[in-house]
Amino acid sequence: MTPIRLTQFSHGAGCGCKIAPSVLDTILKSNTAAASFKQLLVGNGSKDDAAVYDLNNGTALISTTDFFTPIVDDAFAFGKIAGANAISDVYAMGGKPILAIAILGWPVDKLPAELAQQVLEGARSICAEAGIPLAGGHSIDTPEPIFGLAVNGLVDTVSLKKNNTAREGDLLFLTKPLGVGILATAQKRDLLKPEHASLLLAQLGRLNKAGEALGGIGGVHAMTDITGFGLLGHLIEMAEGSGLSAELNYSQIPILEAAREYLVQRIVPDATYRNWNSYSAKVGFAPGVNVMEAFNILPDPQTNGGLLIAVAESAVDELKKVFADHGLSDFMLPIGVMKSVGDKIIQVNT
Repeated sequence: MTPIRLTQFSHGAGCGCKIAPSVLDTILKSNTAAASFKQLLVGNGSKDDAAVYDLNNGTALISTTDFFTPIVDDAFAFGKIAGANAISDVYAMGGKPILAIAILGWPVDKLPAELAQQVLEGARSICAEAGIPLAGGHSIDTPEPIFGLAVNGLVDTVSLKKNNTAREGDLLFLTKPLGVGILATAQKRDLLKPEHASLLLAQLGRLNKAGEALGGIGGVHAMTDITGFGLLGHLIEMAEGSGLSAELNYSQIPILEAAREYLVQRIVPDATYRNWNSYSAKVGFAPGVNVMEAFNILPDPQTNGGLLIAVAESAVDELKKVFADHGLSDFMLPIGVMKSVGDKIIQVNT
C-alpha cells in the first residue's frame, strides 16, 4: 500500500500557511472602541505571541492558540510539531505551560481516522515532554487536515516577557537556525534528501523550554519566537513595538547549511515572497551582503522557530548560562543589536 503523504493534502506547510503581515493588518483593523480590561496585561493592542491576564496574586495566565496544515508527511510527527509550535508561545512570554487542548480539522472522506489518531498521539508525546496534559479539544470535518493546540500557561508577573519592550543597546540572540521553510518546501516537492528529512524533524519537534528560564532574567527585556513571518517580520514587530530599529550581522545569523543547497535549486516557499512584499520597504542591506541569499533566508517562514531575545549586555552571562543548561551552546553569539530609530527599521550588515 502506498504511504499517505499528508503534505499533498494541503496548500500550505506549517506556519508557511499564515496570512501575510500586511493582509493580517487589514483583517485586524477595527473602528470599534476596544473595551477596557484592567487585568488584561497583553491583548490585541500589541502583536505579541499570546494573551496575558493578571490573576492578582503575583502571577498571570498566558493563553494562546496555534494551528496549521501539515508541514511533514508523517502523522505522528505532524502532531508533535504542531504541538511544540503552539506551546512555544508560552515559552516566548517567559512562562510555564500548564494545560493544552487540541484543535483538529480532518477531511474524513479523504484520509483515514487512524491517521488523525496518530496526529493526536504525536501531540500527546510533546505535551508529555513539556510536562502538561492534553486535556481535551474539538474536531470538525474540513477540506484540508489542520491541527494545533490551545495552550494555557502561568508566569510571575515580574518575569513576563513581551515582544515590544526591547531597549536601545540590547543584543539580539536567536536559539535555532533559519531555513526550515525551505526544507519543508523541498519535502513537499519530493526533493528532500533523507539525511535532511531527519534534520528537519529534529528541529521542528524541539521545544523552546529555555524561554521559561529566560523569563527569570531581568536583563532580558523582550522575547518572541520566530514563526510564519520569518526573522525579519518578527524582528520588525519587536523593533516597531519598542520604538527602535535593529541592526543584524548576517554572518552571525545561524542558517541551516542544507537550506543553501535547495536555494541553488530555487526551492523557496511562496510565503517567503508574501512576507517580503509586506515589509521590504523597512529593510536595508549594506554593501557586501549576499542579498539574493538573504532575501530567501531572512523572510523564510519558520515553524516552531527559535526564540529571538533582546538582552542587556550586562545580562549576557546569565543568558549564556541558561543557553548552556538547555543545549544551546551553538547559539552563544549575538546576531545583532537594537538601535535608535533609523532610516530603515532593519539594517542588515555583513
